[in-house]
Amino acid sequence: MKQKNNGSKGFSSGILKAVHLLAVIHFVFALYYDSTYVHFPSTKGTPNEFGGKLKYLTICNVYLQVVYFSISLINDFIGTNEYHPKKAPTVRKVKDYLFSSMCFPISFNVGISFWGIYIVDRELVCPEILDAIFPLWLNHMVHTNIMVFMILELFMLFRNNTSHSKSLMGLLSFMCSYLVWIHIIKHYSDDWVYPILEVLPMSVRIAFFAGCIALAVAFYFLGDFLNKMVWAKETRLGQHKFK
Repeated sequence: MKQKNNGSKGFSSGILKAVHLLAVIHFVFALYYDSTYVHFPSTKGTPNEFGGKLKYLTICNVYLQVVYFSISLINDFIGTNEYHPKKAPTVRKVKDYLFSSMCFPISFNVGISFWGIYIVDRELVCPEILDAIFPLWLNHMVHTNIMVFMILELFMLFRNNTSHSKSLMGLLSFMCSYLVWIHIIKHYSDDWVYPILEVLPMSVRIAFFAGCIALAVAFYFLGDFLNKMVWAKETRLGQHKFK
């Protein structure tokens, strides 16, 4: 009897559901702890509550992870993880689009940018004085595990990527909206969200923003490349099937 293709490389549906549920619990707990116990002062030494925690791209991304893995869990129960379903349900289409266009590139943008600057000069992104407020384990939950779960998801499940134009439009819309948002915060609070922005001159700051967007786009294409490499055989079968 031929085994039904579940769209994964040997992972049972039970394992997929368990991983997705674990991811939801993991990121929900990170958001709960952060909102309840972590309160950053502004660079001027006074509390900066304007924009709440959503002024941080890291937290925006964690919310995005909760949405994505919740949709993935729903898809595990009522959708499909088959490689090339004849008619993919909406929940599957949304899941595949979110992963490729936003979740993977933004997670790697956040993680690599944070740890890259942290290694060079941690005071620019996470001053040592904040360790008592923002513990190392939480730091890894929101800056390291976001990449771990994305890599795990990429290797566990095949996805049908949408066109580059649609995916990049979603990614660029998200990134540009966030840049507008942090300027709104700066206008009303007179405080940059990230300490590094305080020390950069205008020209370098503009280059920094452009670099952040370019990095996100680069990670989008990295995710697309890895997906095609890991799932090369399944992609070719789909192309043959729908000729």
